[in-house]
Amino acid sequence: MSPRPYNLAKRRAAAAQTRARVLEAARELIMASSVPPSIDAVAAQAGVARMTVYYQFASKVGLLEALFDQLGGRHFQTELPRVMSQDEPLEALGDLIQVFLTFWSSERLVTRRIRGMAALDSDFEESLRGRDERRRLLLRTVLARVAQKYGKPSDETFDQSVDLLYGLTSFAMFDSMAGDDGKAEEVTPLVQRLARLAIDLGETLSDGD
Repeated sequence: MSPRPYNLAKRRAAAAQTRARVLEAARELIMASSVPPSIDAVAAQAGVARMTVYYQFASKVGLLEALFDQLGGRHFQTELPRVMSQDEPLEALGDLIQVFLTFWSSERLVTRRIRGMAALDSDFEESLRGRDERRRLLLRTVLARVAQKYGKPSDETFDQSVDLLYGLTSFAMFDSMAGDDGKAEEVTPLVQRLARLAIDLGETLSDGD
């Protein structure tokens, strides 16, 4: 029997372990300092060669994207499909808000540190901008379903409503509302109520509750 499949499996397992070690090193450096870590610093922290980091992630943006994916992990992979497949768009909107705020709460410190670094590093800023635009797209998609079913928000106020929801679900808003020790479950109901006001559906929902 050829040893190649076994060797290939071993190489893949070793690569996965190296990848995990590099990601953990990046997280540790981000948590330890307000200065964005360099590829060299991450490599040194992980105990690997600089080119190993580039081989795994191609660039600093690629490394940061992978770290975001790891942080989100199964939270987004399992929750977003469930939320986006709901028949009732208002429930989907409320649950989508909960998904975002729960993530902000679970990864609050590292998220706060990364967003602070974005002002100092264009690579960090670029990656964050892309992530935020994905959040805006999800909100826009659900809000379009709300408008189709309820007739609100109107075409004239739709973009403004998206902007309001985008602001309400931002990390900066959550971080401010939660205070020092606040949790997602404490902030989420208020943000959900504010979201209803943002799309001018307060009376409709009050009648239906």
